[in-house]
Amino acid sequence: MATIHPMSIVDPRAEIADSVYIGPFCTVGPNVKIGEGTWLQSHVVVDGVTEIGRNNKIYAGAAVGIEPQDKKYAGEPTRLIIGDNNVIRENCTLSTGTIQDESVTIVGNNNLFMANVHIAHDCRIGSGTIMANNVGLAGHAHVGDDAVIGGQAGVHQFVRIGKGVMIAGGSMIRQDVMPYTMVAGHPASSMGLNLEGMKRHQYTREAMRAVREVYKIIFRGGYTVVESIEKINEFIQQLEDESAKQCCCLMRDFLQESKRGVTR
Repeated sequence: MATIHPMSIVDPRAEIADSVYIGPFCTVGPNVKIGEGTWLQSHVVVDGVTEIGRNNKIYAGAAVGIEPQDKKYAGEPTRLIIGDNNVIRENCTLSTGTIQDESVTIVGNNNLFMANVHIAHDCRIGSGTIMANNVGLAGHAHVGDDAVIGGQAGVHQFVRIGKGVMIAGGSMIRQDVMPYTMVAGHPASSMGLNLEGMKRHQYTREAMRAVREVYKIIFRGGYTVVESIEKINEFIQQLEDESAKQCCCLMRDFLQESKRGVTR
């Protein structure tokens, strides 16, 4: 049976797994599901149609599954889905989705959200990301796996942050950020490749060399987007290492699918 502090209010209709711990002064709404091993410290609000996976740690003052901060929201039963092994520190806010998108905000696994992070409605967060203190994601933003976003950074609505990206603290992100790159500034501009991040995640040397070549095509070649994609395709055909091909294809597809343009 779940451990629930007597000073917390948990709606009897909520689905709480047996090994969940809910500390004092928490509030859990009727449409909430919380998986095994998840821990709520104190003064945590979990509301809305919210599903939280296994072994998450949620610290004091966090507001999870709250209504979107969007004037168009009219009380529709939109959702928030959180995966496993996430750490959500003090005073973070995570909103449910809106019917203007797919009605759901999604958070993957093994993420760290430091104090005061805001995840707005309809955002998509991958796995293994780190968001430092006071990061704000506007509605519909997407963040890829293993991205690192520094403190005080802001991400504009509908922006996509690619896999393995490093964003410097205090940056303002107005356009998409290519996978494996580093950006900084207000507004942000590209600062090269996050090769250190790739090393930490054990990418092959061949993959890192290939990513460097694709970066040169996109950012230093002087080509249009269409021309860049053609050049990348020609380069991919020469590769033998499968991990290198995968990285290059990811960068090519990201560039091709970008609607806001990429941060340069």
